[in-house]
Amino acid sequence: MILRMSTLFLRTLREDPVDAEVPSHKLLVRAGYVRRAAPGIYSWLPLGYTVLRNIENIVREEMNAIGAQEVHFPALLPREPYEASNRWEEYGDTIFRLKDRKGGDYLLGPTHEEMFTLLVKDLYSSYKDLPLSLYQIQTKYRDEARPRAGILRGREFVMKDSYSFDVSDEAFMHSYLAHRGAYIKIFDRLGLDYVIVKATSGAMGGSASEEFLVTAENGEDTYVRSPGGYAANVEAVTTPVPPPLSYEDTPAAHAEDTPDTPTIQTLVDHLNERFPRGDRPWQASDTLKNVLVVLHHPDGSREPLAIGVPGDREVDEKRLQAQVEPAAVEPFTEDDFAAHPALARGYIGPGVLGEKNASGIRYLVDPRVVEGTRWVTGADTPGKHVIDLVAGRDFTPDGTIEAAEVRAGDPAPDGSGPLETARGIEMGHIFQLGRKYSDALGLQVLDENGKLVTVTMGSYGVGVSRAVAAIVENSHDELGIIWPREVAPADVHLVATGKDDAVFEAAAGIAAELDAAGVRVMFDDRRGVSPGVKFKDSELIGVPTIVVVGRGLADGVVEIKDRATGEREEVAVGAVVDRLRAIVAE
Repeated sequence: MILRMSTLFLRTLREDPVDAEVPSHKLLVRAGYVRRAAPGIYSWLPLGYTVLRNIENIVREEMNAIGAQEVHFPALLPREPYEASNRWEEYGDTIFRLKDRKGGDYLLGPTHEEMFTLLVKDLYSSYKDLPLSLYQIQTKYRDEARPRAGILRGREFVMKDSYSFDVSDEAFMHSYLAHRGAYIKIFDRLGLDYVIVKATSGAMGGSASEEFLVTAENGEDTYVRSPGGYAANVEAVTTPVPPPLSYEDTPAAHAEDTPDTPTIQTLVDHLNERFPRGDRPWQASDTLKNVLVVLHHPDGSREPLAIGVPGDREVDEKRLQAQVEPAAVEPFTEDDFAAHPALARGYIGPGVLGEKNASGIRYLVDPRVVEGTRWVTGADTPGKHVIDLVAGRDFTPDGTIEAAEVRAGDPAPDGSGPLETARGIEMGHIFQLGRKYSDALGLQVLDENGKLVTVTMGSYGVGVSRAVAAIVENSHDELGIIWPREVAPADVHLVATGKDDAVFEAAAGIAAELDAAGVRVMFDDRRGVSPGVKFKDSELIGVPTIVVVGRGLADGVVEIKDRATGEREEVAVGAVVDRLRAIVAE
């Protein structure tokens, strides 16, 4: 079928939407692919829906190729399975809950682990039925607190989620690697520049997971990589723990007046002026900064938490959140300070922290705070800090936590060199779920010895609608979108220019021949629209090959332009269809 722009439901825009922050949001709206319906909710227009379905088809082909079978679940789901897995509460405010007219509790599905598990439990009972992989491509719902970036982070989105079921952990790894390989093929076909990184499992649970991140300056995820091949989302980076230090010659801890030192830098300057060290100047990394937060647990309870990090680093909110899930991290408020009078705001030290100390607040420290390390930190008295406070001698925390920011130049956990940081968009996530859901929901089968065993599961997600935006983030220029051919709404954007009927007749003939040859055509057959507007629209819309039928027709030629490279060639009218078929076939 030929997409004729004279009748296509399409309006392109010359100005960026006022709420758009990233290129994909701006261009997809301007080029007429999507339209905002509400915050985080978008309508798919004909061109956008075509691209979305093309991506779905690629995902479907690669999933079918590894033997996965497609199913489709409802989006409206009952409460009970999610209560059994504890996720009715663990999801907190991020799911849409509702009641039916009889008072029954339901949710709009954010993901479907429970439903897949129960379906297999209902139908299969023997090791002979396994291995099994099932998948669906379906709309999901999450109540994002701050939906942004268009379809990159919305409240309603299309996702492919698949699940593998195996009789043992060893058998499961075959399923996991098959899915991993399928994902590599999917993202290669989508033309994405991506990395595979170690990740945290979060609310999904399981023993390990990997993310497929599309490299993008505007990406919400920060990841790190090393020259030796280590790669991880910052939330999954573990800090190399230094060896304990001897503190036999370290002076006794002593509290000193440190007036007018509201920041780490002013404290360091004061230390170097009033209490200089003999070996080297004091540095921010010699100080221990204690940060207070509150954990809001799914059951509604609130727990204060103190986190000690070297003074030259900040607490990374995403890393902290990943460590304490399913609890949510909230600020420590005035009321919280009032409830803990032992805390000297601005001068909090380990002396009052810890579950067994005056405040009763759990105290977790960065893994670098090992036995024998020497610190300057709050003395729990306004205007005072304590110097030469030694971990293991003068204070003992309740444990450690990976919450400090990861920086370029930090050593890789595996010793493969210094880390460099980059930004990315999460496009896929694969989980080694183990038995979390099969245990919770009782999914067991008889093994070959007639013994009941709990099924080992994997979970694998791809952001299908997010891929539309991720491709644009990866592939655009100042003029508009540049689609890879496999996902583009058409192979050829045929533009008829001028007022001459002969031009439109020739262009219509070329369009018909291309369509008959199986080449997908978008035909700009609009009358009364200037060539300049048509050229701008063709560049904005981003079909990979643009063909212009215009003045050159008098000389028997048309122009072919490569949207990605800008290269142009003139081809005889009689040869243009064969030439375009060759370009598309390449």
